[in-house]
Amino acid sequence: MAAALMHDSLARAASRFGDREAVCAGDESWSFRAIDARSTSFGRHLVDQGVRPGDRVALMASNRPEFVVAVYGISKIGAASVLLSPAWKRVEAGHALELTGPVHAAGDGTSTALLGELLGADRVSDLDRWVKADAAPATDTGAGTAAPLRETDDAVLVFSSGTTGLPKAVRHTHGSMGQATAHWCQALGLGPTDRFQVATPPSHILGLLNLLAATSAGATVRLHRRFDLDEMLHFIEAEHMTLEMAVAPIALAMANHPRLEEFDLSSLRYIMWGATPVSEAVATLVTERTGVRWLPAYGASELPVIAANPVDQPAEWRLDSAGLPPEGVSLRVADLESGALLAPGQIGEIQVFSPSVMAGYLPEEATADAFADGWYRTGDVGWLEPEGWVHLTDRSKEMMKVNGFQVAPAEIEGVLHGHPAVLDCAVFGLVDERAGEVPVAVVQLDPGQPVGEDELRQYVAGSLATYKHLRHVVIVGAIPRLPSGKALRRALRDEWTPKLLEGTGNS
Repeated sequence: MAAALMHDSLARAASRFGDREAVCAGDESWSFRAIDARSTSFGRHLVDQGVRPGDRVALMASNRPEFVVAVYGISKIGAASVLLSPAWKRVEAGHALELTGPVHAAGDGTSTALLGELLGADRVSDLDRWVKADAAPATDTGAGTAAPLRETDDAVLVFSSGTTGLPKAVRHTHGSMGQATAHWCQALGLGPTDRFQVATPPSHILGLLNLLAATSAGATVRLHRRFDLDEMLHFIEAEHMTLEMAVAPIALAMANHPRLEEFDLSSLRYIMWGATPVSEAVATLVTERTGVRWLPAYGASELPVIAANPVDQPAEWRLDSAGLPPEGVSLRVADLESGALLAPGQIGEIQVFSPSVMAGYLPEEATADAFADGWYRTGDVGWLEPEGWVHLTDRSKEMMKVNGFQVAPAEIEGVLHGHPAVLDCAVFGLVDERAGEVPVAVVQLDPGQPVGEDELRQYVAGSLATYKHLRHVVIVGAIPRLPSGKALRRALRDEWTPKLLEGTGNS
């Protein structure tokens, strides 16, 4: 049964598991009881800063125990966390803050200074100061607020890019996150004897869901500030990890590791492959070298768990399908043009109905287009087997997925249009074995203002997070567009993909 409120699972874990390890990071180890107590203390600090039930608090922090404390502390006082990526720069963070209107913020490292510049230093709490080992006594496990909360109240806001501009905020309630957490625990077969690692940024829905699920199941999580394959393999062996998470770049790094066989990975029940499409050849090679199998899954920021291979039926695991929907999740396929429902085996847009779906977007006007008769429109193209196994073949939205992160072409185009030498441009994703996709810009330049491809790459890099940086820049005479003005990104992708993959296009 899903928790009524997001932080309820933490109170239960503190009561049931007490001083057992909840979160490890470096040489630190935080118990369930300590996380509970410190989150209460942090919530009281926020109340002292004027945060009230229904308010929003921005959280821009790296993968560390203090992030877990902050998310639960914000929840306990009836506020909602707005999760900002610590990789974001001023333009991206500023847009997110303007869109969501938080009354306060918390950050670590350079994020604290950036938040201070954008919101005012008096409205920002430094996690290094306010969440620490002696921040609260071990017995301080009170609720932290007397505010009446409902499952329909917002709990967290994450960000998901759209095709028409900067990222949208995805609103999840206590109810939807509780359902999603239960679905993820089910998909992972997660229990109190499990140990696993999280290198995924906690602002990403997958990183957040891993942390919430671990608390709910009483499992132990080791956090890493950044991905380091040798470190990951070391801890699997040294701490007897029972499951591992991977996206395409991690899987490829494992497949290419020259000393992979030297690590004892026998404690792993499986490696979960999520966020990016499975590369069967890469997955098979890793299994051949380690003996560890893969468990594919599929989700989205708007609906975190859509399908997964059945964890309790290893004989049924497949690499060609994302799996089956968990209990309470229904799938259907609709025609891309008419919206008519299609039979199994027919290709169309994957649509999902579930209590774990988001409450809506910010800006609010973007929400209507995301649903059809209450079913969430994923924008993914695929088909269903009669038994319910889902297959993904393409994306109907012109989105890129770079290392598991959604990237909107229009966001990069907006930056390029700010360069004085750029007359027009269009951006699309190029298939890449390591990252899934990488951004490519097709650019029309002012003949009177010569500029090199490297300068354009650096121009984008100065404004956007690393995963949004351009891999290739193609210079053309004109950008093809429809009479309506819409750039023909798909036509450009079809034209330039073979050239770039063969190395015959521009840089």
